Amino acid sequence: MPRENITFKCSECGEENYIGTRNKRKQTEKMEIQKYCSVCRKKTLHKEKK
Repeated sequence: MPRENITFKCSECGEENYIGTRNKRKQTEKMEIQKYCSVCRKKTLHKEKK
């Protein structure tokens, strides 16, 4: 199965807020998304934690 679960971590406070999936065969680099962080109380960049 090519999809794997990944955890997204806030780049400002380090809180692990979101869980998602990605196809590791098609998308080889780490994901970065803009999401809302409840600790920072604003939209911040969330990077894939490994």
